[in-house]
Amino acid sequence: MKKIDKEQYLINKLSSDYIGDDAAVIGDTLYSMDAFFEDVHFKRDWMSMQQIGRKAMLVNLSDAIAMNAMPQYALVTVSLPKEISTNEIDELLQSLEKTAAEYGCQIIGGDTIGGDKLHLSITIVSKSDNPLLRKGLKEGDLLAFTGKLGESKRDLERLFKGEKIEPDSRFFEPVLRREFIESSRPFLHAGMDISDGLFCDTNKLLDINKYGMNEIFPIRHEIGLSGEEYEMLIGFDPKYLNILEKIAKETNTTLTVFAKVMDNRHRYPCLSHHF
Repeated sequence: MKKIDKEQYLINKLSSDYIGDDAAVIGDTLYSMDAFFEDVHFKRDWMSMQQIGRKAMLVNLSDAIAMNAMPQYALVTVSLPKEISTNEIDELLQSLEKTAAEYGCQIIGGDTIGGDKLHLSITIVSKSDNPLLRKGLKEGDLLAFTGKLGESKRDLERLFKGEKIEPDSRFFEPVLRREFIESSRPFLHAGMDISDGLFCDTNKLLDINKYGMNEIFPIRHEIGLSGEEYEMLIGFDPKYLNILEKIAKETNTTLTVFAKVMDNRHRYPCLSHHF
């Protein structure tokens, strides 16, 4: 029996015209939400409450940043196990609020329930007058990613082995490319953040634009299959490459061009991270 991507199956069953990007765009307002669940996205043995709160907020802010939007407000739902102490709750809340404030975002409400595990679900409301969408690629465009990929997968594997990783590891501390996206937006045709790995997210970008691609150089699997990187995947006209490289240098952003958009059906091998 052929395996199906249950996340994509569910999305395909929804009929809203606003589904398809990192956030739903309605006028100049963007709405996005991501879950951050214990034993799915993290284990409490691996992270302090400060680290849990910070990453939960960062992965949600990433959707807004990826779409060239300014986060405004956050709604936070938390499932709290009974053994969580009030000191741990304070540490979690302070981390959520501090991280949101770094991006001009304010927590304005949410919900709290009791549960067996620590789960967070965050909604971000943001604003943009020129959002960066996934649709917009053209044949001949270049595809590039920011940063250096692979660290998140490498360190996740180390954690599963019971090893320690550095406190500034990308698994704990994603880097959001706000300055790069703000400056480069006029020169980009399409883009998204890399949450499910370069291979899977490149396929998503190609699928929604009904194109394929030719690799400029092969990507190693430990890089292409590294999820939760939260770097940027972008598509642009080759004539803007020099400008984007200049912006990358000015914003201390590594930029790697890895493929060219073509009228074919070439895809990367990709397995869902969700099931």
